[in-house]
Amino acid sequence: MSDTTAPTAASDLARLADLLAGGDPLTWVITGDSITHGLVFTQGGRSYAEHLHELVRGELERVRDIVVNSAISGHRIVDILGDFERRVSSWRPDVVTLMIGTNDLSTGGPQPVVSPEEYAASLREFVARVRALGAIAVLQTPPPIDVANAPERARVAEFADAVRQVAASEDVILVDQYARLIELGAGGIPWGLMGDPFHPNAAGHAALALEIATVLGIRPKPERSRTLPLLEAQVGAARIYS
Repeated sequence: MSDTTAPTAASDLARLADLLAGGDPLTWVITGDSITHGLVFTQGGRSYAEHLHELVRGELERVRDIVVNSAISGHRIVDILGDFERRVSSWRPDVVTLMIGTNDLSTGGPQPVVSPEEYAASLREFVARVRALGAIAVLQTPPPIDVANAPERARVAEFADAVRQVAASEDVILVDQYARLIELGAGGIPWGLMGDPFHPNAAGHAALALEIATVLGIRPKPERSRTLPLLEAQVGAARIYS
C-alpha cells in the first residue's frame, strides 16, 4: 500500500476498479482446494478460475495480466499457510482470492478435526499475510454440500459462516458462493450445478465465476462481452434440475 491507511473491503474494491481502469499489468493468484483446482468434476468444462482468466485477459483485454491458479486438491488452509511462499507470495500478487474449507470442515479421514474457530484464525492469518504483500485479499465461502451423501462434511454452513465473520471482522472483500448457490437451488442444494456431493460441475463453476465477477466488478464492455451471457445461459439451463 502506498499509505498507512488500513485497507477495507470498500477501499479494496475501489482500488481494484482503479487498477482495472489503468494500464499497469496485474498478477492475480487464485488459490484453494480441489474446487478451485478444477479437477475431474467439470468433465472437460472450464473451472471458475479459467473463466476468470478469460474474463480478465480476454474480454477486459488485459493481455499482460497474469492469472495463476495455485490451488491443490485435498488441501486445507493450514496447507496453504505452510506453503505460502510458493502458493502466493512468490508471484508478487496484486489480487489474491481464496476458496477453502471443504476439506477443513470434514470430520472423516486421518487428518485432525478442525474447529470453526481454528479455521477462522487461519483465515485471519492468511488475510494478514496477503495484505502485508500489499495485495487485495478476496475471501470466498465454500459451496454448499449434499450432506445426506457426504455426512462427514455436515458442518459446511458453520464454516461458511466463519468465512463471513472473518470477512466482517477484517473488513475483507467477500464472495458468498455458499449463499449464491443455495439461492440458485431455491433454498436447497442446487442439484443441476453439482458434479458430486461437494464438487460443482461445469455449470456450477459458471455460477461461481459469475458471482466473483459480479462482486469484483469485472464487467467487459457490451461489445466485448461474450463469456458472461454464455455463463448465464449455462447456469439457467442447469437450474431446471435444481
